[in-house]
Amino acid sequence: MKIHIREIDHVVIRATDVAAMARFYCDVLGCSVEKEQRELGLTQLRAGRSLIDLLQVGAKIDRPENGTPGAGRNMDHLCLRVEPFDAEALKAHLAAQGARLGEEGVRYGADGYGPSLYLFDPEGNMVELKGPPEAARVTSL
Repeated sequence: MKIHIREIDHVVIRATDVAAMARFYCDVLGCSVEKEQRELGLTQLRAGRSLIDLLQVGAKIDRPENGTPGAGRNMDHLCLRVEPFDAEALKAHLAAQGARLGEEGVRYGADGYGPSLYLFDPEGNMVELKGPPEAARVTSL
């Protein structure tokens, strides 16, 4: 049997303050609340065709062996594909929202090398905003 992966379905981020994290991902990055399961300590956010799940630390379905939020052990980074990708406009928007910016560069992703910008959410998780591959950018000009 060969497994064929089509795309990322969801990413789960363990959070100490789910409300603050939801505000960041919705207000700053444009996600929307898809579903809340408060009894489980879970908020699911729509991010394009994928989901970002925010799981309250200590919630019913939380597993302590997953690491410590804010200490870089709950996830390495989350990469969100964005189009159009205008680095200067993105940086201006993120700065106006009070987001902590990281490095800008050209990085490899699912569709090849393309522009990328790192930033950090309120609990220190790195988020990568990834633009279209370089070949697609040249073709579209």
